Amino acid sequence: MILYVRFRLEPMYESLLPHLVALLGEFTPVVEAAPPDAALADVRGAARYFGRGPAELAAVIRVRALARYGVDCVIGAGPNPMLARMAARDTVPGTTLVVDDPESFLRDKPVAALDGVGPATARTLCAYGLDSVGRVAAAPLAVLQRIVGARAGRELWERARGTDRTAVVANAASRSVAAERAFDRDELDRDRHRRALLSLAGELGARMRGEEQVCRSLTLTVRYADRSATTRTRTLREPSAHSAALAETAYALHEALGLQRARVRGIGLRAEGLMPAEKAAHQLSLDPGDDKARRIEAVADRARAKFGPGAIVPGSLAA
Repeated sequence: MILYVRFRLEPMYESLLPHLVALLGEFTPVVEAAPPDAALADVRGAARYFGRGPAELAAVIRVRALARYGVDCVIGAGPNPMLARMAARDTVPGTTLVVDDPESFLRDKPVAALDGVGPATARTLCAYGLDSVGRVAAAPLAVLQRIVGARAGRELWERARGTDRTAVVANAASRSVAAERAFDRDELDRDRHRRALLSLAGELGARMRGEEQVCRSLTLTVRYADRSATTRTRTLREPSAHSAALAETAYALHEALGLQRARVRGIGLRAEGLMPAEKAAHQLSLDPGDDKARRIEAVADRARAKFGPGAIVPGSLAA
């Protein structure tokens, strides 16, 4: 059985995640961090060793997280990571949902609830009458492959039947990095929003380049004065750690929100789908300006490494 534990961490306390992952390690060595606020734990061995079921183990984990760090959590349990994540989305803080019967758990859920099914794919499937997971599971594999493609169709068909071939990978490298800027007051000025985005893109880019990684997608989170938030994700044209590319995508995400006099209290960016830079394909550009910008960026990285992160900043942030 797999546990998906999502801790209720405010952005400024995300640094607690390694400690909370270590707490899970007291029960099982097979723990995979899922930044910024969650982790997967394979507790099949722990259940046998401690003689407790997943719900009982989850209760102990919750009590220890509250006692040691003052952090509550929601926990989903299922036979694989996908079902555990979905169970966690269906539960509330202080409770645990255990999926014992995947077929009945999935049958009436909207197709968009499945991992890997975004809005565009969901609309396409709904146009064919495949608006629930149960209907997708009942559809012939060949039909799904004609609609969404051979590989995606098979993955969709398997997931709709409760099959997830991924495994919990102990000590897996972080697949995302994040940064956030909080404003001192409700901020309505869109120019200040853009300055924050530029600063965040530069910070994330520098961190990834320092670790020789690139990201596949970028997620923008805007937090408002009423404590609500809006989150949007966009895939980059190609995996990148180039600050200019990250800033361009961040600006596009921000513009797409169409904020009108919104009282913004904080803006966060998350670079997701990290992978080694050496394994990423980079499309050659005939634009000499792009090549020049990347050379300047490399020089700036060396200067920051020697003199500190504030040694070189964009002119719009220096004002």
